[in-house]
Amino acid sequence: MVFLPFIIGILVGLVAGFLLKKKSNKYITLLILLTFIGVSVTIGLLFDYLVFGSKTLNYILIGMAFATTFSNIVGEERVEEIMSYFSPILNISLVVVIINLGMPLDYHAIAGAGIYTLVYIISRAIGKIGFAYIGGEVTKADKNVKKYLGLTLLPHSGVSLIFAGIAISTLQGVAPELASIIQGTIAAAAVINEIIAVIFAKQAFKWAGKIGDKKVVLQPPPYIEN
Repeated sequence: MVFLPFIIGILVGLVAGFLLKKKSNKYITLLILLTFIGVSVTIGLLFDYLVFGSKTLNYILIGMAFATTFSNIVGEERVEEIMSYFSPILNISLVVVIINLGMPLDYHAIAGAGIYTLVYIISRAIGKIGFAYIGGEVTKADKNVKKYLGLTLLPHSGVSLIFAGIAISTLQGVAPELASIIQGTIAAAAVINEIIAVIFAKQAFKWAGKIGDKKVVLQPPPYIEN
């Protein structure tokens, strides 16, 4: 589930990287990129249904390995160019993925999540804040990074839904009661964090001096005599 996706993504990414490294017009670039994304997914599906007999591989990891590999081959400038072409497709795809993953979540399970949700939220907050501070200490980062970075990481994102979906689909057949607990816990935590954690994150940016309440006053341009 974990190691094979990396191997698939890296191998396909190597081939895609060498082809994408050569500059070409927007449509050829998109055609190459989308083709190799399709190739990586197809290889994953072949392993799932011909080797394992069920959906086993983590396709997110295939994509991560693929993107990381070809990005390191083509160089920073070319990556920016490729992403400028691919961003509209990526944005639409992310919306579809998040909606698809969110729809099966049973929000009635929020009320029954109880102690699991509390433990999850507190554990996650300790991990984010604590290890952001430790990472800042190790890397000799600015004091604001050490003190406030963890708070800005508290809001949930679609990533939690993605990995919750993976866990739920994996456990559904063997331990449906655990899948139900995860479903309720993540749904409840996402709702609570999106209300509370966003406030903490905004306040952390203020404490760090990155945003403020000052109003921007637009001044007219200086008069230039002809």
